[in-house]
Parts: sequence; structure tokens; C-alpha cells
Amino acid sequence: MVIQLLTSHASVRKYKDIPISKEEVLEIIRIGQHAASSHFVQAYSVIHVTDKVKREKLAEFSKNPVQILGAGAVLVFCIDFHRLKKAANLLDKNIDFSYAESTLVGVTDVALLAQNVAITVESKGYGICYIGGVRNAPAEISDLFGLPEGVAPMYAMTIGVPDEANEVKPRLPVEAIVHENEYDSEKYNEILPSYDKTLNDYYMSRGSNRKDAAWSDSMAKFLGSPRRMHMNEFLKTKGFDFK
Repeated sequence: MVIQLLTSHASVRKYKDIPISKEEVLEIIRIGQHAASSHFVQAYSVIHVTDKVKREKLAEFSKNPVQILGAGAVLVFCIDFHRLKKAANLLDKNIDFSYAESTLVGVTDVALLAQNVAITVESKGYGICYIGGVRNAPAEISDLFGLPEGVAPMYAMTIGVPDEANEVKPRLPVEAIVHENEYDSEKYNEILPSYDKTLNDYYMSRGSNRKDAAWSDSMAKFLGSPRRMHMNEFLKTKGFDFK
């Protein structure tokens, strides 16, 4: 059952007009909290966006109006060292979270929490979509939700009753991911062209949004030029200096 759930994931971008209660959202997040956490720092917070005006502004800032305005619930996942600093201050102590290692710990914690939430949501029959677009305007979104120093938005998640059924997108072959004892770059010469054809066949045959595209070319375009260059300076304003 769990394996079937995990291998059937597909992003949902269109939802039925059915809200999800605050009580159920809290239950979902409570379950998500059982994800692993490095040294148990739990360096995350979640903004549950229930205010109509704030949701509209989030939709505008993230450039995702259809998903955010149409979802049954909207969550913004944040890296959070403010709570840890507060805990230390209550003991008349202080912390320094400006190191790159702390940032990696926090980002990992947020990702594990969010994925646990996603699995919980899908186990209930809902659909989800991650919204990386919150990083289009992180400063504006931080102001919108009053995020203090040590807290920064990483991504949002829309949740709702699916009003569409998307096919599962083929992943890279497991042989491309697993390296036994040492990294093998040579195998990509055969695996990647084959995967490009597999993904292109999927794109050309799926029920909606068909396109003539392959993974290697798409990734070359995606990573061929700088993206969201403002993130480095923004994170510094929040205390993440990458020492």
C-alpha cells in the first residue's frame, strides 16, 4: 500500500472547490513532524495561509495564482532558526546559525518535513503541488507573513481534492542513480539518451500539455543560466551568511 502510494505520485495543479479544515491541516502537519531531524533541531516552521488577502498576495508574489487560489489549503514551508535562538536566549545563551552547515541542516529538515506532509496528504486521497515560486519574491513574502531573522521561505505546498488526473512521470532509471562502490560517469553515455527517449514519449502521449521535449535538453536550458540570483543576498539579510 505504501509502495503503491509513493510510486503513484503526480503533481496536482487543479483542485475542486473544497476547503480543508484547520483541524485536518494541523493533524497532517503533526504527522509530518515525525520525519527525521538532524540532531533533532527541527529547524522548520509552516505558515498556514488562511487569510484571503494574504493568499492573493502570495499568489501574486509566487506567480502561481491558479494553484494557490484554487487549493483547499496552502502551506509555506520555512527554514527556521529563530525558534532555536529563542530557546537559547531563554537560558541566557546564544547560537550562531550563519554557517553553511547550519543552512544545510535546516534545508534538509524542511524538505523531510514537507515530504512527510506530502505523503500524509496523498494517503488521505488529496493531491499536492510544491511551489518553488515563493523564491521569486522571498523578501516580499517574508514581509507578508512577518518572518523574523533566522526564518526564510523555501517553498509552498498546495493541497486539495484533485480535479484532474495526471500520469506519473517516468523517473531516471535506478541504474543512473545508484553507483556501486565508486562513481561511474561512463554509464550515462547509454542511459541518458535512452531516458531522453522515454521521457519524450511520455510528454508526446500524455493526456494534456503535450510537448516535444527531452530531459537532457530541458535540464541544460534550466541550469544553463543563473536563476534567482537574489536568493544569496536575501538569505544574508535573514542571518544565513554561509561562513
